[in-house]
Amino acid sequence: MFRTTVENLLKEGLEEKQHLFLIDLSISEDNSIKVVIDGDHGVTVEDCMFISRAIEHNLDREEQDFSLEVASSGATAPLVNIRQYKKNIGRTLELKTKDQVVEADLVDATDNNIKVQWTSREPKPVGKGKVTVQNEAEIAYKDIVEAKVMIKF
Repeated sequence: MFRTTVENLLKEGLEEKQHLFLIDLSISEDNSIKVVIDGDHGVTVEDCMFISRAIEHNLDREEQDFSLEVASSGATAPLVNIRQYKKNIGRTLELKTKDQVVEADLVDATDNNIKVQWTSREPKPVGKGKVTVQNEAEIAYKDIVEAKVMIKF
């Protein structure tokens, strides 16, 4: 009952601010609510406050004691939502699949897969030495073990 109420309030808040989307919602046995959100153009402190108020102001502490934390998805947190991939087109990802780990530029993101490009040094087909090769791949979301945006300074 409490969880359903929180989920409905969160859904209403996210419907009002459609540039925001849910990454994770957890509610512990002692009613400690933790909401993690992201946004198509990032998340501001005001966005977190808005979602916090959308939940907190509609729950009665006399009926149910609770704590509430609303946070944005961290810059180093793995990508878990298709919208996160779409908003990070043009950035470099550290991408892990079951077959490889590669640092690649995210070129496109559809509803089913991502397209990435990267360069690698590979042995020359003939003779000694190595040559730089431009690689490109389309990878289905289901085949991605983990993807993180690389922070560059």
